[in-house]
Amino acid sequence: MRQDFSGKVAAITGAASGIGLECAKALLNEGASVALIDRAEDRLKELAAELGPRAFPVVIDLTNPASVATMLPQILDTFGKLDIFHANAGAYIGGEVAEGDPDAWDRMLNLNINAAFRSVRAVLPHMVERKTGDIIMTSSIAGLVPVVWEPIYTASKHAIQAFTHTVRRQVAKHGIRVGAVAPGPVVTALISDWPQAKLDEAIAAGGLMEATEVAEAVIFMLSRPRNITIRDLVILPLSTDL
Repeated sequence: MRQDFSGKVAAITGAASGIGLECAKALLNEGASVALIDRAEDRLKELAAELGPRAFPVVIDLTNPASVATMLPQILDTFGKLDIFHANAGAYIGGEVAEGDPDAWDRMLNLNINAAFRSVRAVLPHMVERKTGDIIMTSSIAGLVPVVWEPIYTASKHAIQAFTHTVRRQVAKHGIRVGAVAPGPVVTALISDWPQAKLDEAIAAGGLMEATEVAEAVIFMLSRPRNITIRDLVILPLSTDL
């Protein structure tokens, strides 16, 4: 039986745009309340006003441990509980390693890996205590199939896959489900550094998806009966060669 989202509380990182925003809209449409987590304070406030009273802005810098420590208390002060946590925030860098900027890599890896892990750690004790909960990680097809033009990003998503699979087995005994949604190329700000020729070619060939399609996949994962875990959900454009 499909799970009902009415009365559920979700929190999504990177909720100010892209996949995070579309997942927030989808959960709100299903009847859940949603904490919109991002560092873009003005944008979050605008979105909360647009999305209605069940959307609440939580301004967090995920790369700052002290800021992350305030995340769950803010959610609990507003909603009293947390049922769903979507660790979605991330950054993208592609290109040749020999020509890359290791400092830029460090910033991306800190957000994609360390911040994701820390944010999940922040909410897990609450879920363990309640003996229920869902953790969704935004991974990528690059986490399953190494993508030659984005080795550093691919490595970060392989780390997300490893974390998802091991944590899932640790917390299943507490009634907590952990899964990864692994999309192919999505039209978001993350691919803004793609060469224009590559972007034009991908769009013309139907090789890019919309963030709304990823949100629909996340709703499918979360709406399965509690005895079912969607461990990995890969979603690709039909024309992809990955």
